[in-house]
Amino acid sequence: MSSSTDNEIARLPATELAQKIRTKQFSAAEVTEAALRRMEKLEPHIHAYCVPTPDVARAAAAEVDRKVAAGEDPGPLAGVPIGIKDLVATKGIRTVMGSKFYEDFVPEEDDIVVERLTDAGAVILGKTNVPEFGYSGVGHNPVFETTRNPWNLALTPGGSSAGSGASVACGVSPFAIGSDGGGSIRIPAAHSGLYGMKASMGRVPLYPGCRDERYPGVSSWESLEHIGPMSRTVADSALMLSVIASGPDMRDRYSLPRPDFDWNEVAKPASLKGLRVAYSADWGYAPVDPEVRRVVGEAVKVFEDLGCIVEEAHPSWEDPFPSFWTLVAAESDLSGMRRMIQGREKEVSPHLLALVSKEWTGAEFTDAKTVRKMVVNKMWRFMQRYDLLLTPTLAVPPFPVHMQGPEIIEGRMVTSGDWLAFTYIMNLTGQPAASIPAGFTKDRLPVGLQIVGRHLDDPMVLKASAAFEQAKPWKDSWPPLVAELGL
Repeated sequence: MSSSTDNEIARLPATELAQKIRTKQFSAAEVTEAALRRMEKLEPHIHAYCVPTPDVARAAAAEVDRKVAAGEDPGPLAGVPIGIKDLVATKGIRTVMGSKFYEDFVPEEDDIVVERLTDAGAVILGKTNVPEFGYSGVGHNPVFETTRNPWNLALTPGGSSAGSGASVACGVSPFAIGSDGGGSIRIPAAHSGLYGMKASMGRVPLYPGCRDERYPGVSSWESLEHIGPMSRTVADSALMLSVIASGPDMRDRYSLPRPDFDWNEVAKPASLKGLRVAYSADWGYAPVDPEVRRVVGEAVKVFEDLGCIVEEAHPSWEDPFPSFWTLVAAESDLSGMRRMIQGREKEVSPHLLALVSKEWTGAEFTDAKTVRKMVVNKMWRFMQRYDLLLTPTLAVPPFPVHMQGPEIIEGRMVTSGDWLAFTYIMNLTGQPAASIPAGFTKDRLPVGLQIVGRHLDDPMVLKASAAFEQAKPWKDSWPPLVAELGL
């Protein structure tokens, strides 16, 4: 296959790729080999895939091609390449989770989403890189090479779904699986110039991650965690959600009944005229980089042009980040992790070691739960007046690798969590939230706009996302690295 054909394949959305494979315009094997060649060229620069699985991919592609040749249904994702975040369990495929303690770990079962994706015909290219156990919003860990942002290799692509973001941003795969306990789908989507959606809590069943007591470090974040898509188009994310958010699973007690809407249908552009939209540029208290304020402010004006009634408003709470981080600790297997790392503390990421080593009190945990209830109650009361809430996804553009976050934002000294002021709130409330490419800074770095819906109103988030995408498309914006490598 020629390099021009490889590049053509890389630029096709998943929706079109699956259709072309079903109609034999491409074979799944051709698409897979094109993706693997692209991965080989890009990996020395971006380090997106910590565990590539070319043999697994080729075997899956061969099965799709067999079904197509036999006239069988190859599934809605027929032969489409996908990256799987390395916090998500994959049977028979090494799942390291960025930790020295799981360097040789091979799960005996797939995560529910992996079962659903492979049953639908997706082709797994490999596991995508993460910070250790996903406990930060960046892309470095003690085991693998640091994942780099394709828009500027000196910068982070965001995390914890770092490798998934870098893969999709460069077109290795048209979409990838991310997980989101405090923003980890939306963070790399914003920093990498992509669309990423955290559907409502319970739409996508989770297991064994978050729910298997056998694995310290993995069994955590149960009431905060979501799994979802990152893609170059809204329709591609909807396509993935149609597969992974297709109904409940007994292994997840939070999982919801099958939705009463079609994910693919609600992701089509439609009129937003008359929608009531709240815009909070900073929650009323958060420092936000001036370039982020500018880019997001311009994106919000698009909603006015689309006929929305936009009003600047804040739900009015005090910064709840300390309580969020306390809830993370409360939902972590602290005892198991402490036993696991005893005597090997120097092999643990410092920020994770600090969380595990701290002597948390029962009062801290119950106080954090009380704060969460306050945030949830303020939010539902606030959202009674609005159909949508818009915010920046992140307070800053991409920053240098090997940091947990910037120390100064808008001239103010900040903690390492302040740049995440907008994302984790939606994990406390469980609301549907997406990050959509809003535009670029003067240094040509991506900035994300967060679109938040009411409780369980995933269709409204997708509808608004599709309308914005149609008004201000981004899928043909590629990182300079792609052109530099002739891709």
